[in-house]
Amino acid sequence: MRFENGLSAAVYHVERIAAELAELRGWRRAAAAFLAGALSTLALSPYNFLPILFLTFPVLVWLIDGVGEPTRSRRRRVMWRAGLLGWWFGFGYFFLGLYWVGHAFLVEAEKFAFLLPLAVTLLPAGLALFTGAAAALARLFWFRGYRRVAVFAVAWTVFEWLRGHVLTGFPWNLIGQSFATSDALMQAGAMVGVYGLSFIALLVVAAPATFDSRVHAARRGPGIELLAAPAIALAGLALVWLGGAARISAADFATPAATGTSIRIVHPNTPFAENWNDSGRVLTIIGQLLRMSRDPTPERPQGIDGNTIIVWPENAVPVLLAREPYVLSAIGRILPEGAKVIVGSNRGEPAPDGHVFYNSLYVVDSTGAIAATYDKHHLVPFGEYVPLRHWLGRLGLRQLVQFQGSFENGSGPVTLELPGTPPVSPLICYEVIFPGGIVAPETRPQWLVNITNDAWFGASIGPHQHLSQARFRAVEQGLPLIRSANSGISALIDPYGRLVKSLSLDTQGVIDAPLPAALQPTLYARLGDAFLALLLIATAFAASFGREPLKR
Repeated sequence: MRFENGLSAAVYHVERIAAELAELRGWRRAAAAFLAGALSTLALSPYNFLPILFLTFPVLVWLIDGVGEPTRSRRRRVMWRAGLLGWWFGFGYFFLGLYWVGHAFLVEAEKFAFLLPLAVTLLPAGLALFTGAAAALARLFWFRGYRRVAVFAVAWTVFEWLRGHVLTGFPWNLIGQSFATSDALMQAGAMVGVYGLSFIALLVVAAPATFDSRVHAARRGPGIELLAAPAIALAGLALVWLGGAARISAADFATPAATGTSIRIVHPNTPFAENWNDSGRVLTIIGQLLRMSRDPTPERPQGIDGNTIIVWPENAVPVLLAREPYVLSAIGRILPEGAKVIVGSNRGEPAPDGHVFYNSLYVVDSTGAIAATYDKHHLVPFGEYVPLRHWLGRLGLRQLVQFQGSFENGSGPVTLELPGTPPVSPLICYEVIFPGGIVAPETRPQWLVNITNDAWFGASIGPHQHLSQARFRAVEQGLPLIRSANSGISALIDPYGRLVKSLSLDTQGVIDAPLPAALQPTLYARLGDAFLALLLIATAFAASFGREPLKR
């Protein structure tokens, strides 16, 4: 009896907090939503404090409770209020989670520092439109108890997916990435992808919002029965963890398959501003890369052999490599027969009105020849190109769209098949953040390589978030991922998303390790987001079953 009374008292206090939040108005309501969103970033890398979401998302649901009932006569007003709350939550979430974007404007501060305030406010404000739309849609189909949590999870996941696709997409800091706190929790991504992990996470972390002051006023008794929904949600999370732990344990007990290929990841830690400005410095950078690629290490005291693939970062060579035969020859001379270097470099091609440039990846063999080329196809808007540039150019605004550093996009994901090497899918920097858009559909690779230059973002949380997303791509595809970052975080990631070896920010060195074998294609690799779509439809139908029509 005493235990039941204690639970009843706890339920009462939670519902009182819910009622107080629902009663907030004006700036206090907006401030509460902003603060909840800002605190939610603690669930992401590098903090990985997942429990914070059990506080912040129920707060958002309770705030939405207070916007009123969406009767036919008040539907637009209620949806607007809910959408505004969702926007404030999203603005706080993206403002704190993406503040590091401003660091890129300090690389050449004399030219671009004045744009920093706009970058760190307008980007979060734009991304928050998706969270606002999710809140508005959810409120239109609002219920009491846990059913509104389910509807909210469906709406949020739909708009996260849209955020990852609309206007080329920006799926950075998805809620599902909070599962990076545990290797075991990440494994569900092999079935449903990171968008599906967002859906699972929201069904669980928003479950405390089941405690609803409106239900308390309408019922009799202590309300302990309301514990059922949060308890079931937590049990579901425990099952996800157990399934992931079992998957990893089975892999640990199995005899690891060998590819016969060795990897050397070069992590030069070159400050960005030093790359292109001084010819003497250019030679120093190339010499440093060659030495790091050639010299013995404790793991490889005999140095590299003919089965070795060396991976340099994005834009590692501060020249147009294809036009520098002496540099190509120098690379070839350090390689035993059969070995290769994967290197990032810009590429220029003649065009009717001058030249076009690509952010490219080259594979250089032991003869110093370029064995394969890949051009980045998913470019960074306003960083590597201006959206609608061809249309703007036809309007006569050519100077606006042909800025220094503007690139053309490549043809799309490819699988590079090289002699004596498992086929590989290359990804340059930003491309690794897109679930489902990293592998050519017709030819499955055996590994992924991601070259990047995170020196743009300094010693901030940005490189940690970037690495976290690369881990999810490995889980989703069941493929090992090799990551070489200039001044970010380089790592060898196994097909389960685990960091086998890594080099952190502000360090210099190499990683020597055998290339892990690929797994069989995962459910996500086969179906993409189709399985998640079925889950969302089924959940929405189940939650809305028996729903009463809107009142006038």
